[in-house]
Amino acid sequence: MPPRPARRRVAVVGTGAIVTGGHLPALRAHADRTELVAAVDVDGARLDAFRTEAGADVAGYTSMGDMLDAVRPDLVLIGTPPSLHREQTVTALKAGAWVLCEKPLCLSLAEYDDIAAAEEASGAYASVIFQHRYGSGAVHARDLIASGELGAPLVAHCQTTWHRDAAYYAVPWRGRWSTEGGGPTMGHGIHQYDLLLHLLGPWAEVRAMASRLVHDTESEDVSTALVRFENGALATVVNSVLSPDEVSRVRVDCAEATVELTHLYGHRNDDWTYTPARHVAPERAAAWRTPAADVPSSHTAQLGALLDAWDAGARPPGSGTEARATLEFAAALYKAAFTGQPVHAGEIAPGDPFYTAMHGDHPDWAPEERA
Repeated sequence: MPPRPARRRVAVVGTGAIVTGGHLPALRAHADRTELVAAVDVDGARLDAFRTEAGADVAGYTSMGDMLDAVRPDLVLIGTPPSLHREQTVTALKAGAWVLCEKPLCLSLAEYDDIAAAEEASGAYASVIFQHRYGSGAVHARDLIASGELGAPLVAHCQTTWHRDAAYYAVPWRGRWSTEGGGPTMGHGIHQYDLLLHLLGPWAEVRAMASRLVHDTESEDVSTALVRFENGALATVVNSVLSPDEVSRVRVDCAEATVELTHLYGHRNDDWTYTPARHVAPERAAAWRTPAADVPSSHTAQLGALLDAWDAGARPPGSGTEARATLEFAAALYKAAFTGQPVHAGEIAPGDPFYTAMHGDHPDWAPEERA
């Protein structure tokens, strides 16, 4: 067998909760394939606390540029607020590093295309964290649907009904277009509808509504959409931060079976159920049940998939056209909601106001000018 590649040298940018709670455990789980060599944070006290937890041999920097010059990491993990993602991703790519960035990878399709150009120029890749695609349950469901074993997908429902209070939105960058890129459509439900797109394939048309019902934010606090997929399936998508009974759910009704995932912030095999149609033989349905391995959806699972692609010399999952398709879906949902018109895949191109900002400069939604 060929020798395993050397451990990838990794740097983290941002040392807040998502990095300590998601990325650091993932790096520890893949310690045979990665080595955390540096951390960057503008908050010196938070940086010191992270280094104490991560290990004294992790170099600390308050400047990403200084870190890249000194360390030259192979992989950069980005866990900063969304408004920083595009610039930091492009900077890392220009330095020759691969990137794994928290969602959203950037705040508009225009920014995404900047990242794609930096990828092409550097030969490195940028992936976005959509960890719900990963784990054994999601892999199993996608394989069954894609193979046709469950029959043609017909009807789907995607639900992210969560609850966030006023204290959550007191954090200055939340609920603002320029710093978060949108409301629950961009910051919360994007995980579930990314998984829906992963299961069903390309979307074709979106019709939508959005509203501010409770929170004093620039962006919406609830959105709903009707979606037609290229394969003909119809779906509903609900994104809410107003729902006391919190749940994340994806359901796909196929001709032979209903597959349903119910969870909150992550899933295991037992969170997936398969209900056969009445004409399906029991022994056939039994083969659909959960796979032998139980790998939870997680940063750990996605990092493993990225490292596998790197070792194989392939583009990593969660990058390129598949990552752009999810961001394009978000832009289409906003455009459909704010204009009251259906939006088709590929419609939002340079020159369209929704290409450069999710609010599309709509008079009822664009941020007010500040002196």
